[in-house]
Parts: sequence; structure tokens; C-alpha cells
Amino acid sequence: MQFPQNGLDNNKMIELGRAVITTEMKAVADLVARIDDRFVAACQAILSCTGRTVVTGMGKSGHIGSKIAATLASTGTPAFFVHPGEASHGDFGMITSQDVVIAISNSGETDEIVTLLPMIKRLNIPLIALTGNPGSVLAEAATVCIDVSVAQEACPFGLAPTASTTAALAMGDAIAIALLEARGFSSDDFARAHPGGTMGRRLLLHVGDIMHTGDEMPCVQKDTLLSKTLVVMTQKGLGTVAIIDHDRHVIGIFTDGDVRRSLDSGADVHTTIVGDVMTENCKTVTHDCLAASALAIMEKHKINALLVVDDQRKLVGVLNMHDLLRARVV
Repeated sequence: MQFPQNGLDNNKMIELGRAVITTEMKAVADLVARIDDRFVAACQAILSCTGRTVVTGMGKSGHIGSKIAATLASTGTPAFFVHPGEASHGDFGMITSQDVVIAISNSGETDEIVTLLPMIKRLNIPLIALTGNPGSVLAEAATVCIDVSVAQEACPFGLAPTASTTAALAMGDAIAIALLEARGFSSDDFARAHPGGTMGRRLLLHVGDIMHTGDEMPCVQKDTLLSKTLVVMTQKGLGTVAIIDHDRHVIGIFTDGDVRRSLDSGADVHTTIVGDVMTENCKTVTHDCLAASALAIMEKHKINALLVVDDQRKLVGVLNMHDLLRARVV
């Protein structure tokens, strides 16, 4: 691939890239010592809130604030982002006397943020400041001020918000995860907040939600001829057949692999019964098993299908790898 020529050689680009990462690493590392009583006070203010956590910030701080609000909301702390400019023109009505506000401003003097301070004070709600200037107007007005100042920006001119926004984001993540633990937020809670994501599907989707039931289940009794069993397997299209007794108790399974092994051993499909070539003691699951757990069983035992049984080991469904793929569990 051809790239346009410029004034930097490759080594210089690598050097600059590494310098940025190093600067931002230091900015984040410096925050460790600032996880102190003020950090605890900020977390306690949010935990005590009976409303929601409102995050606000202007410019790049606003982008960071939006992400922090999203992280809070997805980890058990109801939160949303309000643009400070829009708040001055009506959106402040979204903030109630039960809420808590997190305001992000590196300078602590951002006009749009400062304009909101009297209204926040009038509501008598906690104000948490994430600022790089502990002597600023925002810091002075805050109930709790957390210092997220950095020694330098990663920008060579010291102008573009880089290290400072990274530091604010890291502190926001620290608050969110501390709250997650304090609330006893579990992986199941996380899944319920992410029903459309891979994690949600893996933690919420059960075998019973995707298994084949009724007429879709390929099943025969053990005295069925192999030729007839192959017809059932082909008609149902699941690559497997459940072998059951007269009361529908599972006694074995016959899979594509069993077909190949039977033919390799010279079995006559017109005279051999499936009970002689089936796999006994097959792996089964119940309908309330997580789909992700069923996948783990398939992967561990290198199989492509599972029979689903009730507590009496009666057949209630059939699940194969394609079902898990369609459900995007894999």
C-alpha cells in the first residue's frame, strides 16, 4: 500500500506515538494517589442519590462525560449525559432535586459549566467536580472535587485535550466500578442491561429458548432399522437422531459421526437396527441450561448436538451447533 509522503519518517512517527502513550500512562498512574477520601465521598454521594447521576461537560470533556454516563448506566447506576449548552436553554429541566451532578472541566472555568452552577446550587443537590484545576470556580462550588490534573498533555503544543481527557475517563471508570461493587452488581445484572450484546445473550439465553421441539425433533426407537433412521435424520436436518424408549426416555443418540462409523464397519442399513450402532450414555442438558453452558459442553466433548431432557430424562428438545450460531451465542 502506498502512503503519501510527508515531513516525518517512519521512525519519527513511531517515536511520537510511543511518547503519547507514555505521557498518558503517566497521567493515569498519577491518579492512583488521588483515590482517597474525596473519591469515597463522591461514591457515597452517588450511592445515596435517590434519583439519577447527571454527567455534564463541554467539548472533549463532554465526549468523556457521555462515555462515563453510559458506563455508569450499564453497571447499575442510573445516569445520563446533559450538554451544558443545551442545559442553559431548557434541558436543565431534566435535572431534579433527587439527582447528583458530575461536572467535567479541565480548566474548571468553562463558561457553559459555570453558568449552571447557581442553578445546581439552588436545587441543593451534590455536585461532583472532575477538574484539573482545584482552585477553579467549579472546584470551589463543588460538594466534592476530585483532582484529575495532568503534568502535561500528549499534544506537542500542550493544547489538544489528550492526557487530561484520558485521566478524566479513567477516574470516571474508577467511580463506576467502585459503585458496581458497592451495589453488589452481578454478571446477571450486567446481562440484563445488555440484552442485545454478546454478553447478554451468553448470560440470559437458555437452551429452551432456541431448542427444537415437537415435530421438529428427530427421534426413533432403538429397534428402528438404520435405513429408516437415516431417512428421519435427513428429513429433520439436524444431523442427529434421539433414540428413545416407548415412554420417550432417552437411551442414546445417533449422529453423523455414528453414520460414518457404521458404514466403515460394514453395517447393512437394511438389516441393522439403530440400537446396535447408537452412542449410549450421550450428553444431555435441561431446558433451563444456559445456551453458553451448552456450547461449552459441545466444545469440551467435540460434539455438535445435545439432547434436551426433563428431570425424568424424557426427551423435550434437540439442540445443535447451528442453533447456537443463529442465536449468536458462538
